[in-house]
Amino acid sequence: MKIFLSILLTAILTNNYILSKFLGICPFLGVSKKLNTAVGMSAAVIFVMVLATAVTYPLNTLLENYGLGYLQTIVFILVIAGLVQLVEIVLRKYIPALYKALGIYLPLITTNCAVLGVTILNIDNGYTFAQSMVNSFGAGVGFLVAMVMFAGVRERLESCEIPKFLEGLPITLIAASLVSLSFLGFSGLVEGIFA
Repeated sequence: MKIFLSILLTAILTNNYILSKFLGICPFLGVSKKLNTAVGMSAAVIFVMVLATAVTYPLNTLLENYGLGYLQTIVFILVIAGLVQLVEIVLRKYIPALYKALGIYLPLITTNCAVLGVTILNIDNGYTFAQSMVNSFGAGVGFLVAMVMFAGVRERLESCEIPKFLEGLPITLIAASLVSLSFLGFSGLVEGIFA
């Protein structure tokens, strides 16, 4: 049980895929202008990450058994693309407002390197299936935490007086780097708790 809690907290705080590994930056910068779209995108990413891990982990075992391990990345991308299409269809039918708000960023989950990174790093880290599922869920929650924090920062920036030369992308990147630095403080926390 201790190992699962350690994996979960590590994925959320110290190995946050956006803020420490810099994977998934496109939706992080593109969808984080409003809190509700950030939460919606994060929920979709959590769903895709967990399902992608549930499907790709056994597929990787099958590929390795037949000596086709070199096809891992291609197969994983195809699985993720299929799952994103499923999410897109469900959102379009049942939550059209969120579907419209996410716009082009929803299909971009397919190419979101955070999702692919989680599925590959689960195997590279030697996690069991259960540990991989916990890590994927933790990575998705870490994605949610980063998105919500940054959406709050960006909403606050809207009401601030910003020098003309910093408006737009420059202030967004500065704010993103400061949010990323805030997670640096967690780096010794998880190791210290479970040492």
